[in-house]
Amino acid sequence: MLRYFKLASRYFEVVDLYSVLGALKDLYGGRYLRPDVYVISLIPGDGIGPEIASATLEVIKKVVDVYGIRVDVRFVEAGDGALSKYGQALPQSSVDIIRKSHTCLKAPVGETSADVIVRLRIMLDLFANIRPVKSYPNTQALRGDIDLVVVRENTEDLYKGLEFYISNNTAVALRVITYEASKRVAEVAFKIASGRRKKVTAVHKSNVLRHTCGLFAKACRDVARNYPDVTYEEQYVDACAANLVRKPQNFDVIVTTNMFGDILSDEAAQVAGSLGLAPSCNLGYEYAIFEPIHGAAFDIAGKGIANPISMILSAALMFEWLGVKYSDDSCIRAARAINDAVYRVLSEGKVLTPDLGGSAKTYELASAIASKIA
Repeated sequence: MLRYFKLASRYFEVVDLYSVLGALKDLYGGRYLRPDVYVISLIPGDGIGPEIASATLEVIKKVVDVYGIRVDVRFVEAGDGALSKYGQALPQSSVDIIRKSHTCLKAPVGETSADVIVRLRIMLDLFANIRPVKSYPNTQALRGDIDLVVVRENTEDLYKGLEFYISNNTAVALRVITYEASKRVAEVAFKIASGRRKKVTAVHKSNVLRHTCGLFAKACRDVARNYPDVTYEEQYVDACAANLVRKPQNFDVIVTTNMFGDILSDEAAQVAGSLGLAPSCNLGYEYAIFEPIHGAAFDIAGKGIANPISMILSAALMFEWLGVKYSDDSCIRAARAINDAVYRVLSEGKVLTPDLGGSAKTYELASAIASKIA
């Protein structure tokens, strides 16, 4: 199905690729029985987190009602507020709730982000961070035909946090890259590409970081040999950063290391219009956590003007993942309905938050999206 929209006095063709995770069915292999009720942990977070979480809940309530999906949403405390209240950003009681749920939807947290999401990624072995980026109408996208996915290794690299002082004036950080972690995230990237436009770009800096990036590149090349129908290329991270601005339409799936992926996916989201439009999935073999890629935006917290779309689209990814893992067509349809509702509201251009050039409130945008689900 093809759609067209106008941007800067030109019309662009946009391939409708709502399904990001559909090609990952063999990761789960029909091993999981569909539950009667999906237990969803919800972390409201800090800053604008509670506002966009509440807005997203309105959309979730509508879609589960329309598609007959039974959910039990359980609120979980984590982040700056939890640190002030309990002395821990991620209390054990919160971890227990998350572990007992089928999945988790997380709003942004503040300065304790590393103590929350980075810890959860490692604890639950959520090894692939999947960040789809696409152009939408009535946004500030550089082009109308941007549709790519960044697949970022999620458990190692400098984000392991292995840093220390060797003198009062010198600090050292250890960059950990393993072949096993690199290979499994590359597998995810190639599977996703197989269901899309069949192109993978591995991004690294092996001309300088010869051992760590060299090992990552080797793992990607080894996996590429098993996917002869997928075009494979490599780019240095600085070249990729430039090409995301120069010709973002040429990318399909980017696979890269943890820190590079964190930076490049934010850049790609802004090139496509706004960080407020970009969802993400922290994927593991057994579990997944879904969250916006942006931060807590304390500067606009409480004003009711935050764009909730990134979290709403993260909820769509969550339903798609539940549908894939548990072979539940109702969840797949729910994911598509949310994506379609977001597209329709943006196409109309009547209800837009300030970051998108409008004056709508957070709840008004969420209500408009919910109203399109039927």
